[in-house]
Amino acid sequence: MDELVALLRGRRVVALTGAGCSTESGIPDYRGPETPPRARPPIQHREFVDREDARRRYWARSLLGWPRLAGARPNLGHHALARLEQAGVIAGVITQNVDGLHSRAGSVAVVELHGGLARVRCLGCETITARDELQQRLHAANPAWRARDVTIAPDGDAELADELLATFAIVPCTACGGVLMPDVVFFGGSVPRATLDAAWATFDRAEVLLVVGSSLTVFSGYRFVRRAAERAVPVAILNRGPTRGDPHAAIRLDARAGEALTTLAHALA
Repeated sequence: MDELVALLRGRRVVALTGAGCSTESGIPDYRGPETPPRARPPIQHREFVDREDARRRYWARSLLGWPRLAGARPNLGHHALARLEQAGVIAGVITQNVDGLHSRAGSVAVVELHGGLARVRCLGCETITARDELQQRLHAANPAWRARDVTIAPDGDAELADELLATFAIVPCTACGGVLMPDVVFFGGSVPRATLDAAWATFDRAEVLLVVGSSLTVFSGYRFVRRAAERAVPVAILNRGPTRGDPHAAIRLDARAGEALTTLAHALA
């Protein structure tokens, strides 16, 4: 930790955050050391767009999983990053998370690389609506659907047997009748150009790249570590367990994000 403080002191830091930054808020991650194997792989972009049965399965599971994610609160790590930004240490946050907790903790310069689950987008007319509004419509369309004792999965998902889905009704866009999709990048999808441009602009301010809570398995996050290595920008990794970026790390700290980031904030902010 002392070495990490010394590396960050007096330098502009950009944080790249992943699911491990939100596990202390009660949101499961995909690949953490204590994460059990999933019953099925996460939904793919093409699968959601092309298949109504896939959309039915997604929204049924999301109906049960959304309240847990919507009720999550920023943890000590989120608040520490916001404090470091206010102190001028953090120049921006690029997050792979879709839970919106960085902004709720007070961080301002945040790029949501994979979008946000609090928003819903129509694939037809591009109208954006609130996920809470859709939750009410889904409940109204499925009055017999009762809360169930389910296992919560990452990103507002829930484990649910397929045989329970036959009677579940999905709802269309109120503006055009089109297909509704969470305003996020599913696996197999592409980060929008404008979002990626904003992320690179944030990255360009970095004199140190601080990775927090990401295994960097997905290329959309790993690309920033690779660019940092190309530019000789020091990379510090704070994560439970190994990461894809470890060979490029100047410092590697295996610790929980909340405690470690709070210590950093006390030392630097």
